[in-house]
Amino acid sequence: MEKPATFEGTNHMRINRAFYIGITLNILFTIVEFSAGLLYDSLALLSDAVHNLSDVGSLIIALVAYRLSRIAPTKRFTFGFGKSTILASLINSVILLIVTGGIIKEAVDRFSEPRSTEGMVIVIVAGIGIVINTLTAALFFRDKASDLNMKGAYLHMAIDAIVSLGVVISGLVIYFTGWILIDPMISLVIAGVIILSTWGLFKESLRLTTDAVPEGIDPDEVKKAILAVRGIKSVHHIHIWALSTTVNSLTAHVVISGEAYPHDGPGIKEEVRKALVPLKISHTTLELEPDNTNCLHGSC
Repeated sequence: MEKPATFEGTNHMRINRAFYIGITLNILFTIVEFSAGLLYDSLALLSDAVHNLSDVGSLIIALVAYRLSRIAPTKRFTFGFGKSTILASLINSVILLIVTGGIIKEAVDRFSEPRSTEGMVIVIVAGIGIVINTLTAALFFRDKASDLNMKGAYLHMAIDAIVSLGVVISGLVIYFTGWILIDPMISLVIAGVIILSTWGLFKESLRLTTDAVPEGIDPDEVKKAILAVRGIKSVHHIHIWALSTTVNSLTAHVVISGEAYPHDGPGIKEEVRKALVPLKISHTTLELEPDNTNCLHGSC
């Protein structure tokens, strides 16, 4: 069963709706664009259609991951399925990079074997793509800053809008000048835009899958915030990682004065948790140690 909805119930419905609308629109447009690309032998249209097809798959992956992240923890999966959103972000970025490699190869081949195509058809079809991709990107804009999975979905759609704009430009050039080499040239530009915008998502997703400290969290600042809590003398064994694209976790050993242990323990733990929330850490597990004990850092 899914996690009980509180204030996020409306957000959940909005995000679900965004995915379903985005997937439907992009499936329909991909069919139209791929058909036009084959009919008029346009690499720019075919490249954009393949890119859109990868986005449909990526949106489906992101939707499945989002739904999984809301399933309550089980005896087997004690952390729940939140990490599936990180995996989805990584898969999305890898798909985009692979598709881009195919676009580059085909564009290079077209320079040696250029093919004529209908410029105005390209303009019309790609123009529709700009509208659809912009509308779909807008559906994810609100949540992109707080969720890496939503950011991945937003980036896919925003990039597609830029890609479609490039295709429109190539169509206009072909229509007015007959210069068909602009078709593979625009495809290479599209590929460059995709790589530049996707690389950051790929790196951060890869970092999070290996339990690295999430982007935007400074371990030194975290340690400083913990030590600022009254009664804490030192802290060690700090581990910070992402449970999902929206939830970060911390475990640490906290040394407190012997007279404060153990009766002040609950209050100290609560103060630490409150201090870490502004630092983007919402799931905290602490082990308290009195300062008159000797914790061997390699085994404690």
